[in-house]
Amino acid sequence: MRTVNIHEAKTHLSRLLEEVEAGQEVVIARAGRPVARLMPLQPARPPRQLGILADRYAVPDDWDAPLPADLTARFGGSP
Repeated sequence: MRTVNIHEAKTHLSRLLEEVEAGQEVVIARAGRPVARLMPLQPARPPRQLGILADRYAVPDDWDAPLPADLTARFGGSP
């Protein structure tokens, strides 16, 4: 991480942005005290594709049927 003063940041903003685009972080300081940080933006995630698993599995018709009594009892439920 590189630290530059405000005057240098104003004078060399284009160069600093090139460094940030390359993945580096730059701290801008006033009188030696950090006041801001330039850092690369995280790339936007691609949009989710709906239906990507279509036809890869089947949901059984009884997916919401009650569990057997012995299995319910194992999870602390009453049989």
